Amino acid sequence: MSSNRIRRTALAVVTAAAVAVIAAGCASAPESSGTSGAAGGYCARMVTNSGGLNDRSFNESSWAGMQQAAKADGIKVRALVSTGETDLAPNVKQAAESGCGFVLTVGYELADATAAQAKANPDVHFAIVDEVVEAGNVKPIIFDTAQASYLAGYLAAGVSKTGVVATYGGGNQPPVTLFMDGFVDGVAKYNEVHGTAVKALGWDVAKQDGSFTGDFEDISKGQTLTESLIDQGADVILPVAGQVGEGTAAAALEHPGVSVVWVDNDGYESLPAKYHPVLLTSVLKNTTDAVAGIIGSDVTGKFDSAPFIGTLENGGVALAPFHDLASSVPAALSTEIDGLKADIISGKLVVSSPSTPK
Repeated sequence: MSSNRIRRTALAVVTAAAVAVIAAGCASAPESSGTSGAAGGYCARMVTNSGGLNDRSFNESSWAGMQQAAKADGIKVRALVSTGETDLAPNVKQAAESGCGFVLTVGYELADATAAQAKANPDVHFAIVDEVVEAGNVKPIIFDTAQASYLAGYLAAGVSKTGVVATYGGGNQPPVTLFMDGFVDGVAKYNEVHGTAVKALGWDVAKQDGSFTGDFEDISKGQTLTESLIDQGADVILPVAGQVGEGTAAAALEHPGVSVVWVDNDGYESLPAKYHPVLLTSVLKNTTDAVAGIIGSDVTGKFDSAPFIGTLENGGVALAPFHDLASSVPAALSTEIDGLKADIISGKLVVSSPSTPK
């Protein structure tokens, strides 16, 4: 994603008890400009996108980072949960005017509101996950997920029994298509190395177009689309669609031999245990540590607006363990993937996409 672009990218309901815990504190305003000072006077707010807090995706990972910062730095944090489009701008405004020195927003849906409130509140520091907002008091947190998805595509091609794999997204947006570009290019690399012809459904890298559900919340849409991909022979599927991806896992359970590559966090940890048998791996974004680290820097007065870009080299992106399906991954294939990872980190192999963050 270009750094000169502001774009827009996604039901969990937080119980009253959970909100009480989240909201505990933030009673006192930060010192002076709200950008540094003792932790006792520092607080931070997070605003979710419309997917809600427990989306098994980047809202959930971002909130874990806020909690990690609260524990490590002794600060007070609170999440403002958006459950629909009408919540977005008001929640960002409320967070910006809360008296806290740091506001984290999550996803493309909040880009415009973040830009507006950053301009209106120049003494407040903002960060936004998976988007770029250009302002001196906004730090983008973005990830080169194509690097890790490339490894996932190579893996998928290597374990496929049908010679057909697939991907789809929630919407045609750079943070989504970046995964898809890497995945399809990884399949192509496997074919190049092994002289095979594994087919990747759901995304055309050249045309930058493919299969999308149109939202990030309706699990039934994910299941319906996945059934169609399975009917076309796909036996490894990468959904890049937040909660919608659970529909892919549900469909895979009904079709022996079909497996799923999750995204953002480790699906083996975030999805219900019934899906463990179909989870091949996950393309990880280490949003949790990125958020915690950026807040920690802000607490000590070291905020800057240079984008944080997660890569394989800095651990911002990664491929999760194979968990229950480890026995389905030949040792030689695993070794090849380790080699590709090393080549990407060294620069010997460059994984690129029109949506590569800069």
